Amino acid sequence: MMLPFLACLLAVIPVVSMKSPIFGPQEVSRLEGGSASIKCFYPATSVNRHSRKYWCRQGARGRCTTLISSERYVSKDYEGRANLTDFPESNLFVVDIGHLTQNDSGRYKCGVGINTQGLSFDVSLDVSPGLGFLNGTQVHTVDLGKTVTINCPFSPENAADRKSVCKKISQSCIPVIDSNGNENPDYKNRVSISIQGTTQTAFSFIIKQLKLSDAGMYVCQAGDGSKADKTNFDLRVRKPEPELVYGDLRASVTFDCTVGPEVANLPKFLCRVGNDKGCRVVVNTLGKRAQDFEGRVLLISKDNRFSVHITGLRKEDAGHYLCGAHSDGEPQEGQPIQAWQLFVNEETTMPQMPSVVKGVVGGSVAVLCPYNPKDRDSLKYWCHWEAAQTGSCPQLVSSEGLVQEQYKQYEGRLALYEEPGNSTYTVILNQLTPQDAGFYWCRTSGDSRWWSTVELKIVEGEPNLKVAKNVTAWLGETLKLLCHFPCKLSSYEKYWCKWGNKNCKALPSQNEAPRLGSVSCDEKNQLINLILQPVTKEDEGWYWCGVKDGLRFGETVAVHVAVKERTKGSKDVSQVNAAPGKEVIEPGSKDVSQVNAVPGKEVIEPGSKDVSQVNAAPGKEVIDPHVREIENKVIQDSSLFAEDRAVMNPADSAGGSRPSEDPGSSSGQGGSSKVLISTLVPLALVLALGALAVGVVRARHRRNVDRISIRSYRTDISMSDFENSRDFGANDNMGASSVTQETSLGGKDEFTATTENTVEMEEPKKAKRSSKEEADMAYTAYLLQANNMAANVQDGPSEA
Repeated sequence: MMLPFLACLLAVIPVVSMKSPIFGPQEVSRLEGGSASIKCFYPATSVNRHSRKYWCRQGARGRCTTLISSERYVSKDYEGRANLTDFPESNLFVVDIGHLTQNDSGRYKCGVGINTQGLSFDVSLDVSPGLGFLNGTQVHTVDLGKTVTINCPFSPENAADRKSVCKKISQSCIPVIDSNGNENPDYKNRVSISIQGTTQTAFSFIIKQLKLSDAGMYVCQAGDGSKADKTNFDLRVRKPEPELVYGDLRASVTFDCTVGPEVANLPKFLCRVGNDKGCRVVVNTLGKRAQDFEGRVLLISKDNRFSVHITGLRKEDAGHYLCGAHSDGEPQEGQPIQAWQLFVNEETTMPQMPSVVKGVVGGSVAVLCPYNPKDRDSLKYWCHWEAAQTGSCPQLVSSEGLVQEQYKQYEGRLALYEEPGNSTYTVILNQLTPQDAGFYWCRTSGDSRWWSTVELKIVEGEPNLKVAKNVTAWLGETLKLLCHFPCKLSSYEKYWCKWGNKNCKALPSQNEAPRLGSVSCDEKNQLINLILQPVTKEDEGWYWCGVKDGLRFGETVAVHVAVKERTKGSKDVSQVNAAPGKEVIEPGSKDVSQVNAVPGKEVIEPGSKDVSQVNAAPGKEVIDPHVREIENKVIQDSSLFAEDRAVMNPADSAGGSRPSEDPGSSSGQGGSSKVLISTLVPLALVLALGALAVGVVRARHRRNVDRISIRSYRTDISMSDFENSRDFGANDNMGASSVTQETSLGGKDEFTATTENTVEMEEPKKAKRSSKEEADMAYTAYLLQANNMAANVQDGPSEA
């Protein structure tokens, strides 16, 4: 049943060539006495908007005579009953013709420019007689799918006789229905006979859900035989005249369908008529959708009306469509339907936007949405297309902010930026999850032709921007956030913004608002920093780090900052400057705070028992003042013995190095006292022994002077030998000369010079020189021994 119906439907619906950019109805059918409103669409160019529009009638030899134009010309035949109105904002003009007669039937053209040289489209106008008589026959013209009621008169003599209706086919008349209950199967449950009372002289013949096959000549009869009353009538079923829909490539179109109250609660549908004479469902309220319209068709139903929106128009979408209501969600013969004819203009001015965007888990996407420049003040919004049922699209965010119902799922993740200068707005969605994949629609409260759709696909990969996910900041202190980005994004503009319900407000520079801080980028470390100083309670919330190229937004990443008040006297330290990707330490831990830390350096919070490295320069070490004070005391006390250290620590003066204790460690602090004690005690003992030894040596020297002189006379050595000693290069007075002795101490060489002055003796007392020499040698040996003892104590002190 369905295929023959569609075959007949296609036979009467004209096939329009899509080559001409001017588009209008190819055939228009009207009843005599009625009116016609003919729409002609033209490409949206400035030239077309300002060019002449016309309506002309084709005659012999291809000549087209102008009947009416946009230049206020109206022919004599059209005066008082025709009008041409141009709608340049909608890129169409309308020709209205009233008081139609059968003489108006013919071929016409609607066009732009000059009749013979401009753009035009052929239109056929057919005016048929309405309700009336034609050659003595009653004529009824009814639309397809509607109901017709025909009155059949009869004489009083046949009031009680059988009433019947038959349809003439060739020379026979096929029964349709009679008053005895007989009914033709082709009209089953669609026809009826009604007689109002016994005094009536006419009965009513009713046909519901008219089909194209119902058209023809019928005979009403009351009674039988030669006395029967017969009436002929001509039923004409008017083919559905398709309503024109003109759409630009990549744009959006809307089919507004109306159904009768008797089918208002039935499933609605839109189907496309194909070359196979079938009508394939595009979308219906039962959840059925065509695969090639997935994600770009939306059905919105309200009472006995529903609208079907199709976005992202393709040239293959052009063609014929039907909409209606039926329990099966598909068109059926005899059901009321509306016909549509879609023309897709390939000479479009619609901007080309990506139909697919890709993102990674944890990353972000920025979707650019165009809108009509005239809709600058209209409401812009973004919705997520859902596949269930009619393909609903719940709103997520608008130019007024995040929708309240979506706040829990999209808080800190979604924002809409308006850019009136280039007739676009940008929607940014970050912290992506696999559940975010799907289709999204860009819509406005203005011109729906600019609606667009984009598919979001989640692919494998890692986000380019990285920050800490959650950070705790202390009230009144300084917060520093780090955002890492790869070198490939170094040429882009970087920014920080604070997310709000309506947008993500960019943070001002340091000069504009010192309290809020500044945004600076360290190209060497590929970091962009955000500093808040001091932190206030209003600073709590979501912050975005992002990149952009001019007005075009790129990737973003979000971090949540929680502001807390530090408990007085608390020893807990918070790691507020967590490196990107690291977990933040909450208060109560024993970790160390990294306030204003240089990347890679550790910072100890002031007031803790550890060494503070607050505000340390890179590569430098900061010593706690308490430790510095102890270290200074040790240095001052040790400087009292600088002379002795030159002897006890010969390695230092020779350029050697010794391992030093860390002044910040406990061993270094305790070792200072031990070094002081171990140095003072041995030196005191050495000095005492040295004083005693000097006294003994000098006493022995006085006793031995005479002995040496006496003994010199007893010696067998001639004094002349001493006198000649200079001939061999000897020193004759060692005690009166400066002597330098080279001694090895502790494996190191050190030079020590000692000088002693003595009174030069007379020549007869030359023998005493040998005694003086012995005394000097003894004293020198003592000094060497004392130095060795002191060196041993210094190199290896044990306990005081």
